[in-house]
Amino acid sequence: METPLTATASDSSSSAASRTERPGVDLRSASLLPPLPSAFLAGDDRDLLEPLAFLAGEEAPPAAPPATDRRELASALAVANAAYGHPAGAALAGKLADPATRVVVTGQQPGLFGGPIYALSKAVAAALWAERLEAAGEPAAAVFWVSTEDHDFREVSRAVFATAGGPLALDLGEDPSPLMPVGMRTFGPALGGVLERLRESNPGERWAGWATRLAEIYRPDVRFGEAFCRLMVELLGERCPLLLDASLPAVKAAERPWLRRIVELRSELEAASAERDERIAGRGHELQVKPQPGASPLFVVHGRERRRVEWREGDRFALRGEDGFEEGVDWLLAAIDENPAVVSPGVLARAAVQDAILGTSILVFGPGEVSYAPQVAPLYDLLGLAPPAVFLRPQALVLGGHQLDKLAGLELSLDELVAADLDLDRALAGGREEDLVAPARAGMEELLERLKDGALRIDPNLEGPWRKTRGQIERALEAFAGRAASAVARRGELARSRAEDLRSACRPLGALQERVLSAAHFPGKYGERFVEAFFEQLALDPRRLQVICPG
Repeated sequence: METPLTATASDSSSSAASRTERPGVDLRSASLLPPLPSAFLAGDDRDLLEPLAFLAGEEAPPAAPPATDRRELASALAVANAAYGHPAGAALAGKLADPATRVVVTGQQPGLFGGPIYALSKAVAAALWAERLEAAGEPAAAVFWVSTEDHDFREVSRAVFATAGGPLALDLGEDPSPLMPVGMRTFGPALGGVLERLRESNPGERWAGWATRLAEIYRPDVRFGEAFCRLMVELLGERCPLLLDASLPAVKAAERPWLRRIVELRSELEAASAERDERIAGRGHELQVKPQPGASPLFVVHGRERRRVEWREGDRFALRGEDGFEEGVDWLLAAIDENPAVVSPGVLARAAVQDAILGTSILVFGPGEVSYAPQVAPLYDLLGLAPPAVFLRPQALVLGGHQLDKLAGLELSLDELVAADLDLDRALAGGREEDLVAPARAGMEELLERLKDGALRIDPNLEGPWRKTRGQIERALEAFAGRAASAVARRGELARSRAEDLRSACRPLGALQERVLSAAHFPGKYGERFVEAFFEQLALDPRRLQVICPG
């Protein structure tokens, strides 16, 4: 039976009080969640996740952690995290080695300068979950899976910072080696120009110091995964999760039996996946990962390019896009046995393989990951894995105290500011144009109805022209209402300027802040207080867009 957990220091009365004083947005009501996460939060369609459970935040995970031998992996992670400078790496690795420890897992690709801020939200949420379990008497450790085996250079090579002149988008240029896994890449000479633009665009002593520190972590000869891990340690310190580079030899060695099983169970997996896809579509949900007949959830690095495995008849396989490459399945099994580093799980297998070697109790997933989790779920039963609980990560919006003061003085709610379809002129008018137009609209309706009655008594064929006239009048009134709204809004230029600034802070480049701005932006603006505020103010509540105020 699931039982509530006791409060931790991060859920203390003072912290809880400070959270309630800040505005927030109900994600479901504001339509800021994809359909499946929204349904799961409402208690609907959760059977599509089976055997995975959905954790709404207030209950404990299943009764006991799965029995998993993590000693060799933990030993290797202790060494790796010491190299990153993790002050609590050895202690966390020691916990991981204990089979009684509950493991809370999250992860992300190692984006430039930490990637978007939601990567930091994931790490903090995993750490808070581990602390919450510990406070309830359950030994626990948080692990951050750094997805260095992925090959999406576009996703990891860009970063956006806020400046006085607006959002500054930085990138490392075109992909020099398409399909090369991120873990094999260094930043290269383009990084120097990116760091220089960052320094120039953010003047001030605090920013100068932070830019210097970033340049120490991010160097042209450093690999993406290493820099990401060092930055996470720099930001989160002792509360940083244990960092796991997916390309680490000990990780690949631990994956070996599970990669083999996926190959051996390929027919069963394809049938189970097809059945689950049909169930998901039957409930009216769009499949997050489109079915591809014959496509495997595994990739092979061949010639330094990561290519998807595609099954062929007669126990053979090919690599997508590599003409002339076709081998027997025995070749793939031998590769897994001899050098598992060349074989990696794709999006529909990564979580199961990860949970197999870590014995995961709680998976902290983002909205997109929760959306495809039902398609991942069948692999757990096939591999005989104890299924973890899935927790939808909290979503956060960072606003300074001065920004919250501006928000309090506006006739706009936070719900309106984060809405994708905000009409700023009309919203700033505060509905006052209705006071001007509504009486005229009501009177016109009455006059038009009287006109209709009289016209139809004369000639029933006049109904069509009457409807056309009515439509023209309604459109004219609507256009006038819009002009009135603009006029009212223009009377408050200061209010408009403030609203535009807040809108840009909430939705830079037209998307929610957490999906755009770099995690490394805010330490340059707020210093150490930024991460402190994140830990103090972020609640394990997946239902609301939460405001974090560093000061």
